[in-house]
Amino acid sequence: MSTPADPARPHGRVLVIVPAWNEQDSVAATIAEVRATNPSVDVLVVDDGSTDATATVAEAAGALVCRLPFNLGVGGAMRAGYRFALRHHYDVAVQIDADGQHDPRYLPTLLDHLEHADLVIGARFAGEGAPYRVSLLRGVAMKVLARTLSRMARTRLTDVTSGFRVANRRAATLFAAHYPAEYLGDTVESTVIALRAGCTVTQVPVQMRPRQAGTASQTPVQAAVYLSRAVVALGLALVRKWPNIDSSHDALPSPPGGVPVVEAAGSSDPARPSASEGGRP
Repeated sequence: MSTPADPARPHGRVLVIVPAWNEQDSVAATIAEVRATNPSVDVLVVDDGSTDATATVAEAAGALVCRLPFNLGVGGAMRAGYRFALRHHYDVAVQIDADGQHDPRYLPTLLDHLEHADLVIGARFAGEGAPYRVSLLRGVAMKVLARTLSRMARTRLTDVTSGFRVANRRAATLFAAHYPAEYLGDTVESTVIALRAGCTVTQVPVQMRPRQAGTASQTPVQAAVYLSRAVVALGLALVRKWPNIDSSHDALPSPPGGVPVVEAAGSSDPARPSASEGGRP
């Protein structure tokens, strides 16, 4: 990554993407915490077809808002976010969930690790803070996935299902075209895609918090089922061919079916993206 000219933005222009589905009770606090702890970043909330006031609350909190016309899931929302980041020439794209589990105070540390990696994962189970509790079945599946991907990455990865992630432009370009849509499978498969495409992946220990408001989109049983499906997705991703992304490639990939690219509503500040809404480019 080239050295930015702006000393206030040592990592270049950073976009925090917040995928949100019916998170009206927590999204404002998440936006406020991100902006308070990382004042130089922009925040984009991707409203994933919410039926509540998530988009309205996010706009009132000062975030850019991308409204999807229907629910695509976290993976689809993130792919739209990565496309927005490329379209508006951001250098770094960050995923932080809307429910308050990801502590943005760790973000500067994750960003620093982009000096030696294309994708940095904020990892539980890596010795930071109190132990993060999961069910036995889920824990076994997560360990199997982590060990497999650790061998691929040639470094220790303890939490390949974590959604707290930082991607440089090289990885964001890849994800804008190929980020998978399946819940939990998205994080696992996207890591495989990044590794197979030649990206360097590492992790930083973080402490995650309980959900601050609302209810999880999946029950524990559903999460266990999806983790099992993630193992299958891992196997398919391992045998599929993936492109090798050139670090200088800036072109926006052709839109895949089912993932609209929409403009965001937000601030009229000329330093930020246009505050207009629209359809497909």
